[in-house]
Amino acid sequence: MSDTAIDIATLPKISLHDHLDGGLRPATILELAAEIGHTLPAQDAEALGAWFRESADSGSLERYLETFDHTIAVMQTREALIRVAREFVEDLAADGVVYGEVRWAPEQHVAGGLGLDEAVEAVQEGLEAGAAASIAAGRVIQVGQLITAMRHADRSLEIAELAVRHRGRGAVGFDIAGAEIGFPAARFAEAFTYLASHQFPATVHAGEAAGIESIVDALVHGRALRLGHGVRIAEDIEIDYSDSGSSDSGSDAGAADVGIANLGSVASWVRDRGIPLELCPSSNLQTGAVEAFGDDIESHPFDLLYQLGFKVTVNTDNRLMSGVTLTGEFELLVETFGYDLGDLLELTLNAVDATFLPLEDREALAEHVASSFDRAAGQTS
Repeated sequence: MSDTAIDIATLPKISLHDHLDGGLRPATILELAAEIGHTLPAQDAEALGAWFRESADSGSLERYLETFDHTIAVMQTREALIRVAREFVEDLAADGVVYGEVRWAPEQHVAGGLGLDEAVEAVQEGLEAGAAASIAAGRVIQVGQLITAMRHADRSLEIAELAVRHRGRGAVGFDIAGAEIGFPAARFAEAFTYLASHQFPATVHAGEAAGIESIVDALVHGRALRLGHGVRIAEDIEIDYSDSGSSDSGSDAGAADVGIANLGSVASWVRDRGIPLELCPSSNLQTGAVEAFGDDIESHPFDLLYQLGFKVTVNTDNRLMSGVTLTGEFELLVETFGYDLGDLLELTLNAVDATFLPLEDREALAEHVASSFDRAAGQTS
């Protein structure tokens, strides 16, 4: 197989961690902002896109969060939500995504007078329109909503009930997002108990801004079936170098190749039980989630976790802010860690298995992915 002949853009992909308010087209933001009189930091699409990327990569959390003030501001009407959701799906399909779970927080989109249910229905209408348009263009895609509660708003039970109400009508899972520090999953135990009693799955943002304690909290109190990011699980891994007698706690992404990995109890639990990690390589660097390991992609613990058998998946987080696509994130990993087509297939099947689809649908999706990769292998052999 010639690795250089792999066209990653044509391979089927699964998107598990992608925020609706972080994936708008700059041109759309300009048009929607003009309709409501919202002032933006740039007045043409190219400059606005550059502003979002520069702000996200500035090293300033304040500037990073400011970017969402603008996207959320233009997503307060039914028409705007429909359009943004439709374009979101079309962009995913154009990137080769065949299944996506779109996460967003309805409570942030009611300032214009929409009710929570109306907001969910508007997004679902847009998602379905985007999928239909993509299918008509020859790109098959299926999408579902991850209804998200904001940690600081204390509306988690209300949002959990909202998600369950829309089960079977677009909602496939629940999430909590926002500040990890100071707002643990334990604070929302009633909501997670409600979800569990209704057999409704949850993923929890954890192990990004906060460390191992956040992951434990997500697993115990959030009953998380997946970890949103979860990248700091690597802090519970120690690499021993038998030849030098030195050790380093999770500080070298390539250390598993030359040392012996000792997993702590939390890391062992997450790995041994196949709890999926929704890793977002570029975003993890921008937000400082992996600063304990370094400040470049080579030091990201993605490969350490992959080589040690964790169920890692590849995601974008916020495509607008990070200036990324899922294809681009896979290409980045190939370039950095030398992954081949077999690695990309394993990572994609990890994501298939981690979806909140029923078993039969996951099996059908896995078969479709494997067949597509087989064809790609035949073309590059």
